[in-house]
Amino acid sequence: MAQTPQQRRANLKFAKEVEARMGKSDDQIKKRGKEQLKSPISPFWFVLLGFVVFGGLFFDVIARIFSR
Repeated sequence: MAQTPQQRRANLKFAKEVEARMGKSDDQIKKRGKEQLKSPISPFWFVLLGFVVFGGLFFDVIARIFSR
């Protein structure tokens, strides 16, 4: 089965990282800067979730105020 371009890029990245670690001790590898953790949810979904939760809450409060 042929590799997709995404798989090929991932394999090249992995091979590059393995090659960079060759011949180095564990301490030298760990000293390498820690990468910034990436959120598993994109900002778009955070905004959408916030709109649904807080938007619904806002409209509920408005409805309760004007229903009196």
